[in-house]
Amino acid sequence: MFTAIFGSFEAGIIYAIMALGVYLSFRILDFPDLTVDGSFVTGAAISAIMIANGANPFLATIMALVAGFLAGCMTGLLHTFGKINNLLSGILMMIALYSINLRIMGKSTVPLLNDDTAFTSIGAFFESAGIDSFFNNLLVMVGLGDSLPDTWGILLVMIIVTFVIKWLTDLFLQTEIGLAVRATGDNKRMIRSLSANTNLLVVLGLGLSNALVAFSGALIAQQGGFADVGMGIGMIVIGLASVIIGEALFGTKSIARATLAVVGGAIIYRIVVTLALRVDFLDPGDMKLITATIVIVALTTPKIIDYFREKKRKARRRMDTLKLIQASAERKGENHAALKSDL
Repeated sequence: MFTAIFGSFEAGIIYAIMALGVYLSFRILDFPDLTVDGSFVTGAAISAIMIANGANPFLATIMALVAGFLAGCMTGLLHTFGKINNLLSGILMMIALYSINLRIMGKSTVPLLNDDTAFTSIGAFFESAGIDSFFNNLLVMVGLGDSLPDTWGILLVMIIVTFVIKWLTDLFLQTEIGLAVRATGDNKRMIRSLSANTNLLVVLGLGLSNALVAFSGALIAQQGGFADVGMGIGMIVIGLASVIIGEALFGTKSIARATLAVVGGAIIYRIVVTLALRVDFLDPGDMKLITATIVIVALTTPKIIDYFREKKRKARRRMDTLKLIQASAERKGENHAALKSDL
């Protein structure tokens, strides 16, 4: 069980970067960007093919980020300058990226099991430094020695990387350009009346969103040891599930809290899916059904909670009103009795 939870937490912290990208497009820009399903694979494809050809894995990961940025910018250009509907522009780019990704990889799957990736380098460093043995000894001391992870390097490094990206996202959204991007998502007409170039802001926002998505795809490919042309199917749903779960559980009172909620939502989503797949009557083929169920529960639960809270508030107000009426009636009775006694 510990190994399964550890693996899901490790994957969740990587998928959190993709969820942050989805948060930028859906929540900040209010743009239903389906490019995510394609740009995720683009990041995986570029990093995998570069690593397979002997390139530095860290450079390959950065190049994946750049490719994702360009893909997002193309979606933005289709919408702003091509005057194509925002939903349709994302769909068109997603379809185009499927063929582009096949061109990049040259085949449907690129294996990386025999290649040095960023994570194998990190794992080797943690092993040589004795960090893995230190944490594993701690697990043995608390009685979890039967389920030791292969390395702690991926988890610890990805926690740092993800929270640095979260911090940079918070910082960007508080800058002048970031505030303009947020205003564009809230009220495009208003920000345009202030002479802001909303077209450029949309293109920039979508570029940054898909850059994070492609970066996450590159990391997932290196973690899993392969890149596949179909690995991005349903990725937008996973990103939305992470955003919705995080917002429902942690709230969105500030940008910093909202991005933290997205990271937490991605981790919780992966853990829930992992635990659900351990149920006897479910199998890996039910993962899409599990995802849909999680999203439905995450969307409906806050509304149900709000309904019962509002019901309690109305009942409390009704009781307070009845008490006031009763107290007023009692005072009138006392005044009437006092008046009769005076007479």
